[in-house]
Amino acid sequence: MPVQIPHRTTMRLLIAAAFTTALGNNVQLITGALLLAREQQTMMAVGWLFIAVALPQAVLSPYLGRLADRLDRRLLWIACDTVSAIVALGLPLWLAAGGAAEAGIYAANFALALVSAIFVPASAALIKERVPGGTVLRRFNGRYEMATQAGMLLSATVGGLAVQIFGAVPLLVFNAATFAVSALCVTAIGRTRVVGGPADEPVEAAGPDRPPLPMGSLILLYAQGSVVVTVFNALLPMYVLVELNRGAGTFGAIDALGSLGFLAAAAGYRLFAQRYSDLRIAVAGFFACSLLIVTQGQLGVAGLAVLVPMGAFVFGQARISSRNLLMARAGRTDTGRVFGLANGGGLAATIVVMLLVATVTDHTSAGAGFATLGAFALLSTIWALVLQRRAARGTRSGLPSARKSLRNGAVL
Repeated sequence: MPVQIPHRTTMRLLIAAAFTTALGNNVQLITGALLLAREQQTMMAVGWLFIAVALPQAVLSPYLGRLADRLDRRLLWIACDTVSAIVALGLPLWLAAGGAAEAGIYAANFALALVSAIFVPASAALIKERVPGGTVLRRFNGRYEMATQAGMLLSATVGGLAVQIFGAVPLLVFNAATFAVSALCVTAIGRTRVVGGPADEPVEAAGPDRPPLPMGSLILLYAQGSVVVTVFNALLPMYVLVELNRGAGTFGAIDALGSLGFLAAAAGYRLFAQRYSDLRIAVAGFFACSLLIVTQGQLGVAGLAVLVPMGAFVFGQARISSRNLLMARAGRTDTGRVFGLANGGGLAATIVVMLLVATVTDHTSAGAGFATLGAFALLSTIWALVLQRRAARGTRSGLPSARKSLRNGAVL
């Protein structure tokens, strides 16, 4: 008979797995970005690497999300980490054998992106399946999102310092091991669902005077965060290494400060969540983040040292809140589909925004690139809020079609 484990143990293991997976994926990506930035000296070269990562997920995630709702989500997670470990180990072996760095970097990151296309919806569906609902899910999402974002930011710190000190090959071997650790954590949660947790309940309760938030608005709010963090990660090394002519160690130190900002965001969210709804926190956080992004390319290293952790602080709270809203709105049987759509849509937008920001940066300056990214974030947040207000007005007016659309989550 399968052994049931307490939900607290399950949640700790899932958070540890999320952190190591995010660390592994982004160490691979950041290392490649640093090598390309040094060789090519243009943001477009780095941008194409991020596009190679975004494209397969943009195309496949919406379809693979449906698959994640039908298969064993735990086995899918373990399989994704196992394949990722093999792919990640292939790149340092390729480089050690004298293979072309640019070809190996693009191929390895493209392969990891194919795996991520199903990993993202499968991991979200597993969380919905294994973590109790209500306030427990809300707290867990905060910790999970912080673990993921901390892993992404720490990857830049580890990547920048390790590439400068040890070179790329030892770092990439370490990277392969992170996926193995994640697979072991998910294996340890066991086959059975959690016990000892409260019954499911929505994070943002609906009622006669408070209709469900439209699914399209929530997907847009959550997905634009993926665009911002991906394009920012491509823009920052170009600004630090090329425009400011600093080393990879400086780049890693700035991202370490960003990691501290994300850790502070987890504590800040617990305080703000006691007084404000997730919708208000998400909208205010994304607004503040967009304004900070605009100024980050204007003040050099000193400005980055101050503004990057501030941006991470407000972005982290917005990201937690938007994830809570989307997961609470999704049903247990279609969480994979919803997060597949969010991941695919966000990365499709990433390709467009990446090309735009790279073109602006290469023809003007990184400061103009930051301003372009900030403008996108601001407009996306405004549009998500407009969609939500339109749906609310339609419901208050008593239109049956509006009520039906809200129940089905079809207001896009």
